[in-house]
Amino acid sequence: MQSFVIQGGRPLSGTIRASGNKNGALPILAATVLASEVVELSNVPRIRDVEVMVELLVDLGADAVWTGPNKVRVDSSGISKTDLDPDLCREIRASFLLAGPLLARFGRAAVPPPGGDVIGRRRLDTHIHAFTELGVTVEVNGAYDLRAERLVGKRIYLDEASVMGTENAVMAAVLAEGETIVGHAACEPHIQDLCRFLVGLGAQIEGIGSNILRIQGVERLGGGSYRIGPEHIEVASFAVLAAVTGGDLTIEDIEPDDLIAIVPAFRKLGVEFEVGTSTLRVRPDQRLTVIDDLGGQIPKIESGIWPAFPADLTSIAVVAATQAAGTVLVFEKMFESRLFFVDKLVSMGARIILCDPHRAVVTGPASLFGQRLESPDIRAGMAMVIAALCAEGESSIGNIRQIDRGYERIDERLRALGADIVRADQ
Repeated sequence: MQSFVIQGGRPLSGTIRASGNKNGALPILAATVLASEVVELSNVPRIRDVEVMVELLVDLGADAVWTGPNKVRVDSSGISKTDLDPDLCREIRASFLLAGPLLARFGRAAVPPPGGDVIGRRRLDTHIHAFTELGVTVEVNGAYDLRAERLVGKRIYLDEASVMGTENAVMAAVLAEGETIVGHAACEPHIQDLCRFLVGLGAQIEGIGSNILRIQGVERLGGGSYRIGPEHIEVASFAVLAAVTGGDLTIEDIEPDDLIAIVPAFRKLGVEFEVGTSTLRVRPDQRLTVIDDLGGQIPKIESGIWPAFPADLTSIAVVAATQAAGTVLVFEKMFESRLFFVDKLVSMGARIILCDPHRAVVTGPASLFGQRLESPDIRAGMAMVIAALCAEGESSIGNIRQIDRGYERIDERLRALGADIVRADQ
């Protein structure tokens, strides 16, 4: 086991490039199973979750190799297995994304229960509903045994705008007979990225970026090259980090449209971003102050389906709020365990009332002090890193494999910005 040892109180400044989107890379790698020719992907984040997906492809029989620091080449023509490795599946939730492509290509998929962050109940019902609508029979006996003689397009209305559920429905439908319409579809930037990738291989998808996707099935998909879009969650994480430490930071290779719900939310805390065509700058020494709602009412930052504020950033928003003068309610609507890490921030000196599993009231600014912490999941882990970097004294954060699952070489990249952070064996 490794930990991060962090000396806080230093402004982080400089220039950093956004990594490729983790939640875009994972479904796109899964979708290479559908390709009848070689696919070359670039800007792929070299993180544990992605490495596990590559290992899953290799286990199925694909020739999947890293050809550069952030490049992967996949030839899926050799795939013959349809049973996923249980040990690898336990490592990542995204293992279930292989169900749709395997069903579309082979008419069968045997998928063990997936792993991933423990942030509350994470339903698979939406996936199963979409598959059954397309003609799949499902047996659940410790694992999910999915079979279909043929997939036939249909009008599907998802019971929730599930990101992975939408992705699995789309990947299954691109090779199904006839037309599929997916209503109440999720439309996050990484889903748009997946759809654009599939269109580049020859899929016919209309409505990209909306909550209604119209898919006309085709007989085959070809190959090609594709560049994964930037990670907007990471962009926001670094921007907040600069703001709370008083740094001057420029983030390169961003997509402004992906920040449409993020910038206004953090402006409620007084964080100002200068967004250009491909860069974002946070100027130094910002005075973070909560902007009250009309009539002096306490404002609210609440997560929701895109284009609402992303649930993956609620942990970061809580930390930012501890450094802003005023009171704000952070409302995490999606996951009932996402906010359970706030007791760690309270131990550092934060003033937070956890109202219930979904809501926390934060009053700042609070002087934070170094503490021994443990990362429960990817996003809370990064929130703890941010808190430690703006705190006084030394902090240690354990279970950092969780952070490594979502942030590429985070300690190296932060040191380049002036952070005092080292990776130590526990």
